[in-house]
Amino acid sequence: PTARGRSGGGAAAATEAWADGGADLLGALAEVAEAAAARSGEAVLVVPDGERLVVLAADRGAVVSSCTQYAEALGGAGGAGGAGGAGSAGGVRGAAEQGVDEDGLVVGLSAPAGPIAAASAYKQAEQALSVARRRGRVLVEHEELAAGSVVPLLADDAVRAFADGLLRALYEHDATGRGDLVASLRAWLSRHGQWDAAAADLGVHRHTLRYRMRRVEEILGRSLDDPDVRMELWLALKAMGVAGE
Repeated sequence: PTARGRSGGGAAAATEAWADGGADLLGALAEVAEAAAARSGEAVLVVPDGERLVVLAADRGAVVSSCTQYAEALGGAGGAGGAGGAGSAGGVRGAAEQGVDEDGLVVGLSAPAGPIAAASAYKQAEQALSVARRRGRVLVEHEELAAGSVVPLLADDAVRAFADGLLRALYEHDATGRGDLVASLRAWLSRHGQWDAAAADLGVHRHTLRYRMRRVEEILGRSLDDPDVRMELWLALKAMGVAGE
């Protein structure tokens, strides 16, 4: 669902909570949010949705702070369930660095957004929550994702499966000793298709590299002139590198 409502003015935060069989945990989180709102006089909207909880609260306010502190405490204690939120809150980035086990609480925060943009905040909350789950972290802020790198996201099982399927034929070719197509493709892409520079990196003649790239196209059945193909191949190579690490 999308939580809509007024927050006491200014930017707002939408918080969603998720739990595997953690109805009591989500109920407690709702109570934390409502109690903080009562103490501070902030407006808050709490929307339970089965195994999820969505909270719309004032940005950088007592509600968001209390929810993240609650998540940190449960994460440290290994509490069951998960929480995800949207909205920027100061002083919670340290909690986001704490690792949690599989059943630990997980929180995601969106960027600040006005009440009219609550739908966008909710989507950001889900994205941040998903990343927090994959990384095994208590809390992830959506703004942190934009400031970071996409490379850690390539560790996702679905991405690795895609990468393996896309590059498998090249690895199988190289295993026969008939050429180093994977390394050549990586060098060519890293040099943005500059033949001389990529060939120098590999220590081969540029004509050899051109031949190898033609073989890559033949084996994959894709044209390296297509920027989408080059993008997918580069991400696949990066994903395989992350998997190797």
